[in-house]
Parts: sequence; C-alpha cells; structure tokens
Amino acid sequence: MAVLSTIKKNYYQDSMKLMQLSQRLSNVKGVNRASAIMSTEANLKMLKDAGLFSKLPDAVNANDLIVTVEAETVEIAENAIEMVDSLLTVSQVSTNYELEIDSLDSAYRELPGAKFAVISVPGSYAKIEAAKAIEKGLHTFLFSDNVTIDEEIELKQRAREKGLLMMGPDCGTAVINGVGLGFANVVNKGPIGVIGAAGTGLQEVTSLIHNWGSGISHAIGVGGRDLSERVGGIMTIESIEMLKSDKDTKALLLVSKPSSSTVEKKIIQKVLESGIPASICFLGRNTKKKSLKNVHFSSTLEDAASTAMKLIGVHRDLSNNTIENKLEKNINKLANSLDSNQKYLRGLFSGGTFCYEAQQVLLPVLGRIYSNAPIDIKNKLKDPNVSKGHACVDLGEEKFTVGRPHPMIDATIRSERIVKEASDSRVAVILFDIVLGYVASPDPAGELIPAIKEAKKISKKNGRSIAFVSHVCGTKMDPQNLESQTEKLEKVGVLVLPTNVLASRVAGLIINREKRLRGA
Repeated sequence: MAVLSTIKKNYYQDSMKLMQLSQRLSNVKGVNRASAIMSTEANLKMLKDAGLFSKLPDAVNANDLIVTVEAETVEIAENAIEMVDSLLTVSQVSTNYELEIDSLDSAYRELPGAKFAVISVPGSYAKIEAAKAIEKGLHTFLFSDNVTIDEEIELKQRAREKGLLMMGPDCGTAVINGVGLGFANVVNKGPIGVIGAAGTGLQEVTSLIHNWGSGISHAIGVGGRDLSERVGGIMTIESIEMLKSDKDTKALLLVSKPSSSTVEKKIIQKVLESGIPASICFLGRNTKKKSLKNVHFSSTLEDAASTAMKLIGVHRDLSNNTIENKLEKNINKLANSLDSNQKYLRGLFSGGTFCYEAQQVLLPVLGRIYSNAPIDIKNKLKDPNVSKGHACVDLGEEKFTVGRPHPMIDATIRSERIVKEASDSRVAVILFDIVLGYVASPDPAGELIPAIKEAKKISKKNGRSIAFVSHVCGTKMDPQNLESQTEKLEKVGVLVLPTNVLASRVAGLIINREKRLRGA
C-alpha cells in the first residue's frame, strides 16, 4: 500500500465537509482509506497511531487541513490527492452563499433575530466561539468535541445564568421546533419533550414516538458528559425547566447511558418537582424501579418511548412476546439453518447507545458479552478489531473512525467487519443497526448489501448458513425512507425488527433455539 498526504494551510472545514470529503476519496477505485481532518495535535497523533502518517509534520496548526490517502499504488494515491481541490471547490460552490460570512460576529450581524448558533470548529477554538454565542443571547448547539470538562462546565454555567441552552460539547442530535440539528430524524410535532445525553438514543425514541402515531415538541441533546458527577446535570436540569414552561409539552422523556447515581437522584427530584408526567430511562440501572408520583422508569429505549406515549393517553399493544410469537416461524427457520459448530452472536453497531442496549438485553439470554464498550469492564475486548465469544462492537468508537468517516455516513468499516465475522465458522448470527436521517448516508442499507451477499456466499461455500438480524432507526419521512431501507434488507434475507431491543432479543433467541435443537 502507498500512503500520501497533503496539507492545506489555514483552510478550516467543518466536520460535515470533512466527513463528505473522506467518503468521496474512499470511494475512489483502488483507495483503501482516506482521511480529511483538521491538524489538531490529537488528530495528528491518531493518524500516526492508525498508520496513516510515518512522521508528523512540524509547522502545522489546528486551522490547517490535512488529507491522507492509503491506496494500492502510488499513482492511485497521487490521483486521489489531486482530486482534493476540485472536491472542496464543488462543495463550496454548491453552498452558493450570497453573503460573505466568515465569523460568528458577521453571521449575527446579518441575522440579528437569530435564536440559535450551531458551532463546529476545532476543540481548541470551540469554547471561545460558544462563549461568544452565549454572550449574544443565543442558544448553542456545540457539535465540536475535544472540549475539556472544565470548559464545558464554565460554558454551561454561563448559559444557565442567561436562561439559555448549551447543548454539548460533542452534541450529535437535537430537534428544536421541528428543525433537526446534527444527526436527526424527520419526526412529527407533538406533545412529548425529549432530553437525551446520547445521540442515537435520542434518535431511537423520537423515531419510535413518530412511528407509533405521536410526535415531539422538542428533543434536546445535552452531551454525553452532562450527567457525570463533575458537570452535575447542569443542562439536563435547565432543559427540564424550559420544557416545563413550554405550552406544547405535555410529557417528558429522558434517556441516557450510565451516569452518576448522585446526579440521577438530582434529576429525578427535579422532575418530581416539575409535576410533569415523565418517562425516564437510565440504561443499565435497576430495571424494576417503582414509579414515583409523576415519574415512571424504564430499562430500555423502547419501553421508555412506550411509557411516554401512555402518559399522553396513547395506548398500544407493544408486547414483545406478541411480536415474537408472530416471528416464531422465522426464528425456527434461521435456527434450523445453523450447524452444531455455530454458536456465537456478533453485533456490529454504528450507534454506541444501541451497542450498550443490545448488551443489556442479551446478557440474561446469552451470558457473557464482550465489547469495546462493555457494560462490565471485565468483558472489554483486548483488541476491538478481533471479536471473542458473543461480542457487540461499537464501530463508531474513535478507534475505528481515525482516518475514516463515521459508519453512519460510510459503510466501509462495517462492510469489512461483516465479511470478516462471516469467515469465522463459529458465528451464527450477525446483529446490526441502520440509522437514517439528516447527515447519515443517503442509502445505508444499500451500501451494506454487497457485504451481506459476500458473507452469505462465504458461508454457503463452507457448507454453512448465517443469520442476519437488524433494526432500522428512522421514519418514512427521512430522506432515505424507512420502508425503502427495510425492504432492501429483507430482499437479501435480513430479518428486520422495529426496535433495537426486539432485534437484540430475537438474535439471542435464534442462538438459544439452535442450542436447544441440538440438545446443548
């Protein structure tokens, strides 16, 4: 393989453009992988660790764009590097701005009535820009990462003093007044206000609420560290106050991955004091926690969304047992197709929350689950590139995205892993998620189909079969269309379920059914 790089001085690009550029270069025939990132110290180190840089450049700063290509030959790598200017020019021309906007100040002068600022700059500059936005009285959506926890606390305290939202840092998703920010799905307006520390967790519950016939008033992302001991839930509490005062919000839904138990108690008390009916899901916490007045607890995202629906008077039969009974024939068929040597499940996720929730569902069914983001640290994979036993892998983790776009944008990482897992004669089921919405790949299911076909071909050649189970997170209104994506997967033999919880449970049932069929 040949690795070539180019550095463009003082050529800042936001995260979305960098992801798009990386994906376009990665799609060039003969290119193994391509990376377009800003030259922060952390990013350069990650490139070196990933083998995309043998020697770090000397004179670079965080505003310099660095593009690295790994290709089959030097000529292919050179041609790909030569495409960078044209790709960036097309991207900039297509934006077609009529005004010259080069800073937050100039943007605010042109839009003095603006209420929100969306910020995506290198982490070393993020605090300064977010502070400017807050001082101007703007609610702030901070997409940037690499912001220190001390800076986060300072920004959130400033925002709270002014009665503003400071969503983030590393905030991936929000929907405000029907407008999606970051990775967001197209959902109906309605009476449920959502607060989420996890991006894909927020996407799942808002999509389910839409698909089940209701809608949301607002969905506020607070960033993954907000419920930590140090940050103390500053923005979650502020969000509760805002939604409490919102005339269109009749019920609350709070979702988060594991967080500080002390902060959780503070959040619960705040919701109790608000008097608003609320559904709360702290993944990994006590699944049998009793309701407290207006507060109802759920152990999964599906249960949390269902409970929120009930709080506004919408009752549906969402029994997993009922659905599983209807799937009995499919489960038996897939279990019967496996041989006695196939005993492991491999989960390949683009969403970290889905990976965590799947482990939570599968642990009581299958026992020990290994992961690069495990529920129990004792089950952490030594090498996330190598599965062990039953395993659920978060492919959106930083280890996998260095030099590559996120798997919600580009299927390359997951396609490679699907084929790799299928080559293991002990693998029985591959479980995966598909996430639709703004910013995500325009055809995520279609991009995975060649890998699924190749995996099935490998299995058949070795006298085996392999079961694929998936959940598609999204709505019919998303650009990719939920029904269209589901249909594509089903045509190649993937069993598609309406929730991540149900997909995980069914995948586990296939493994257990196969064990019972062979008397294990």
